[in-house]
Parts: sequence; structure tokens; C-alpha cells
Amino acid sequence: MDLSIAELLKTIILGIVEGLTEWLPVSSTGHMILVDEFIKLDVSKAFMDMFLVVIQLGAILAVVVLNFEKLNPFSSWKTKREKQLTVSLWCKVCVACVPAAVIGLMFNKYMEEHFMTAPVVAGTLIFYGIMFIWVENYNKHRRPRVRDLDHLDYRTALIIGMFQVLSLVPGTSRSGATILGGILFGASRYVAAEFTFFLAIPVMFGASALKMVKFGFHYTGEEVLILIVGMVTAFVVSILSIKFLLRYIKNNDFKAFGWYRIGLGILVIAYLLLVGDPTADY
Repeated sequence: MDLSIAELLKTIILGIVEGLTEWLPVSSTGHMILVDEFIKLDVSKAFMDMFLVVIQLGAILAVVVLNFEKLNPFSSWKTKREKQLTVSLWCKVCVACVPAAVIGLMFNKYMEEHFMTAPVVAGTLIFYGIMFIWVENYNKHRRPRVRDLDHLDYRTALIIGMFQVLSLVPGTSRSGATILGGILFGASRYVAAEFTFFLAIPVMFGASALKMVKFGFHYTGEEVLILIVGMVTAFVVSILSIKFLLRYIKNNDFKAFGWYRIGLGILVIAYLLLVGDPTADY
């Protein structure tokens, strides 16, 4: 097994990008597509397609580790009522997963073949950046109806799940779409972000499993090492990213992320005009 230092560093960079952008509402897929253009791993296209999805397992494990007690309905530390609330939370997560599971299975392949491009990423970065700024202005004088995760009802959970479908388009941001949906329909920023983290667990585990099955289980030693290094890096960085976001939104809104998305989208468009589409043959 011989993985060069250069390839190892590229993998670590990709893991850092995944860990930072998976939970911040700036589109991890969009960033990974763009970063991959400049930091190309020496692997097959099929492996890279799988890697860009499976690396998210590291990010998901960060959510599980940070919230294990909250997500564990069998904890001996919980009262009967707390255990019931935990089961209810998982039921709401399952309900919210239905739209993406149904529509994602139907259109995921089409989206990957036709929308996994830099122009699409640039457009969605800018569009949802504007949406974040508009939603924050719209909500400026509104009081959140749901200020605690335990009070999130099934209807709102399903609506958030419907917004998750929007993230099938690269550059949208799964967390960004669901947070927007949560805020628009009465959840506080904190509740919307927290539910988004938990909603990602079955969604991303499912997406990763499908990708791995599709790719097959015939990995070289180098490919196994790349997967492990990428996931471990994403795990560590995700822990820091999640803690930062939850602290940040206690006293700040999402406008900064909106402006960041707009700025990045403009930079991508400028690059397209000057150099051309880096994902034309993606």
C-alpha cells in the first residue's frame, strides 16, 4: 500500500472542506465539486463520485458522538418521559426523511448527470444566499413558534423534510434548505439547525450505503486509506464546525452565510467567464 504524501494531503484538505461545509449552510457538495477541480486525487472517476458522498459518514458520526445521550432512547439516565420524547424525535426524523427518500431515489441519478456542474452550483449559491438574507429580514419582527426541539410538531418536521428535497440540486446545501424551511415555518434558528443535524443521520447513512453498493466492495489498499483519512478528518472538523454554528446562532442570524454564498457564487461565475467550466466533463 503506497499512498504518497501529496495524495494524503489532498485527502486531508477534502476532509477539512467536508467537515466545515457540511453543517454550515453553504453547500458541502458545491464546495467539494469546486475544490476537486483544483485538488484532484489520483483515483478513478467512479471512486471519486463515491468518495464525495461516503466521506460524509465522518461528518455524521460527529453528530452522533456529540448528541449520543440526546439521541439514545434507552439511556438509563433518562426518565420515562424523556425516553418517550426521544422516541418521538426519531419518529419526526423518519417522517421528515420520507420526501427526500422518495424523490431522491427517483431523480438522484438524473440530478447527478445533468446538474453536477459549476454553473448550477454558482446559481444555487447565489439564489439561496439571497433567500437567507430575505428570510432573516422577513423574520425580523416575528417570534418563533417552536423554541424547543421537543415542541416541534410532525407537520413542521414534514415541511422541513420537503425543503430537504431542494438539496438534490448541487450548491443548494442540505442544511441550508432545511434550516430555511424550519425558520420560515416557525422554528427558531437553534431548533431548525439542531433538527437539521439529526435529520442528516439517516439521510446521509442511506446515501453513503447506496453509493458504496453501487461502487462495489472491491477497494485497493490506497482507496481504503483515502476513505479512512477523509472520514476521520471530516469527523474531527465537523465536531468543531457544529459547536461553532450552535454557539454562533444563539446571538447571530444567518445573513453572514447568505453574503458568503453570494460572494462565492460571483467568484465562480467570474472563473467560468475567464477560464471556462471546470466541470464540463465531470
